[in-house]
Amino acid sequence: MPLTQPQIEARAEALKSAFVEAARRDEWSWIAEAFYAEDCEYLCEYAGTMKVRALGREQIRETHYGRDMRVGWEGWTFPIERYASHGNQIITHWWNRGPGTRADGSYYQTPGVSFITVGDDGLFNYQLDLFDLAHQMHLCDELEAAGLLSPKLKQQWVLPTKQRLLSMLSHNLARPSIETGTATG
Repeated sequence: MPLTQPQIEARAEALKSAFVEAARRDEWSWIAEAFYAEDCEYLCEYAGTMKVRALGREQIRETHYGRDMRVGWEGWTFPIERYASHGNQIITHWWNRGPGTRADGSYYQTPGVSFITVGDDGLFNYQLDLFDLAHQMHLCDELEAAGLLSPKLKQQWVLPTKQRLLSMLSHNLARPSIETGTATG
């Protein structure tokens, strides 16, 4: 029997609370068991630079809530600010929130969204995550300038991601001609 709208919204609220608890514990892998169907699909393409596709709860636990949350992400949180639901779909607006705050008290953060499909059993059977990777890289630069970026995160994720972005975006990029100062192909 399909879930009712209040049941779908209860799952969104439970996920929102789980993210707070996972950040508090600095342990994320348990979320896979609590929210994802055994045959769920998770996808995040990191702006075309790296495709993370996990098929099944175990792969989700190993990649999205495991490898991608362990090394260097200490002190980061990913709070869900709001969500909307329609039928068995949930759209969440969350933050990639780095450690610490700026001098003005604002967070170091960039927005993200998730598109989640909930099965009749209340478990997620599909999730697509999207966020602005260029802004995420700029955020990491800000965190580094403030002394808040983990050296491991910089080496293992930030620098390789920046290289992939540069490589991808430099394809067919017009270069200025030295003689004329105009762009060439």
